[in-house]
Amino acid sequence: MAGSTRTPTTALGHALKAAREEVGVTQRKLAELMGRKTSSSGLIARWETGERTPKPEDVAEVIEALGLEGAAANELMALANGAGRSQWLAVTLPERRQQVAALLAAERTATVVTQLSPLLIPGVLQTYDVIRAIMISGGVPEDEVDQRVTERIGRRHLITRKNPAQLNVLLGESAIHQVIGSREIMADQMRHLLESMGQSNVDIRLVSNSAGWTPLLTGPFILIDSDEVPPIVSLEMHRSGLMMQAPQYIADHRRAADDVREKAMTSEATAEIIADRLTELEKAE
Repeated sequence: MAGSTRTPTTALGHALKAAREEVGVTQRKLAELMGRKTSSSGLIARWETGERTPKPEDVAEVIEALGLEGAAANELMALANGAGRSQWLAVTLPERRQQVAALLAAERTATVVTQLSPLLIPGVLQTYDVIRAIMISGGVPEDEVDQRVTERIGRRHLITRKNPAQLNVLLGESAIHQVIGSREIMADQMRHLLESMGQSNVDIRLVSNSAGWTPLLTGPFILIDSDEVPPIVSLEMHRSGLMMQAPQYIADHRRAADDVREKAMTSEATAEIIADRLTELEKAE
């Protein structure tokens, strides 16, 4: 069972599905192109959901059947050779892109997303101007900024789609006191947080700086639960990322979130603190 719930396997499945759909063939047609019985379409479906792990030679067969070449083929083979690990550390740019794609795919099927963020408002709740200020300060090439901002804004689909995920955010109090871009930009960010809290599927809880030690102080992470794929924990670090899916890692991070939630403010108290911060920022403009 452990082998069927490992993060790179799920990422490979998402990549295989995306490649097949890009070419425009069904799972049944792909089985035919691979010279297999049409009943093999069920196996292909299990590869794509991460339920089964295809061997590198299976992936090579898919690549040939779909007529993939260059970067598309290379990225699939890189994922195939990494499948079977319980942890997926992405360091190089291609690896990071693959990991982000896997994260976005997981978000598309998510039912509950739990995010711990001690110092920064989570990307899914950031305003356009905050995202842009972060990108520019982070050294993103000017000609890529708008595209990346648009991609980040697109992640709001997680909580605005027809069947939205439940978003539970445990946010360090320091996060709302950061000034990114300008006070005016941060005032708009506070308004957006308050508006987001009005959605029934968004729960934001501040953790006071006086709360003492909690697992929140060990760093941010995202825990994604889905009815379609196994749970994923994602940790974003400077120029690298770590995704984990082994049951013990999921349990550890779920327990950490529960521990932080016990010391967090109520949603009502959180809204009051954010409203006070908004007033403070507006007076300073």
